[in-house]
Amino acid sequence: MWPRDVFKRWQGIALSLVAVVATVWLAASGQLGLYIHPRYFVFTVVMAALGLVFVVAGFTRAGTPKAKHGGGWRIGLSAIGALVLGVLAVGVIAVPPATLTSATVVQRDINAGGLSSPGDTEQAAALVGTGDFERLGVKDWVSLLAQSSDPAFYADKTARVVGFISPDAQDPDNVFYVARFVVTCCAVDAQPIGVPVYLPDWKAQYEKDEWVQVTGTLSVNPSAGSTAPLALQPSDILSVEQPSDPYVY
Repeated sequence: MWPRDVFKRWQGIALSLVAVVATVWLAASGQLGLYIHPRYFVFTVVMAALGLVFVVAGFTRAGTPKAKHGGGWRIGLSAIGALVLGVLAVGVIAVPPATLTSATVVQRDINAGGLSSPGDTEQAAALVGTGDFERLGVKDWVSLLAQSSDPAFYADKTARVVGFISPDAQDPDNVFYVARFVVTCCAVDAQPIGVPVYLPDWKAQYEKDEWVQVTGTLSVNPSAGSTAPLALQPSDILSVEQPSDPYVY
């Protein structure tokens, strides 16, 4: 029996097994949220379990392929295919999934979408009504900024936001965004949002994609180049670890 025949018979089953094992492992390790919205966790795990049933059935029904003759080049292709499958299986399990970064922000435009639904606005307004402004996250402040750019509204409100640093496209030397990604379905459709921070020569102290907690107040943006009408004037900036769940929903 030739290696090419063996690989052809088993490659579908093996690929399905890799997908099932990877999905279950991501769910068990708490990293499934790096790929999909939490509302789909149960559905995805159930589908993975069903997939495992079909994989087991495939193993029990897969018979021994008949021997066929073939050229050396076919054997070589089968060996390469098996190697690629093995690398894929090891990579999915061994390599930690990477979160989206400022490189994706550049491709998708920050605050261009995925932020201000009526529900988001109502939630942000409710938190503002409590007077506990530091409970508002990046998404809440972005939602408020989309509704009003009146500096007087923010004069007595202290913001404390956590996110990664994404340089402002118009004034990257003096303004950066405390950014997060909003996920509505999966990471493929994630939209970047962020609160602008005015800090001249910020690159001397911080790095792009570094996670920070910024505390300050929103006022008229002093930057001559940035298009953001308001910016956070920081009173305190702390470097922090990336949260276990870096996205917002």
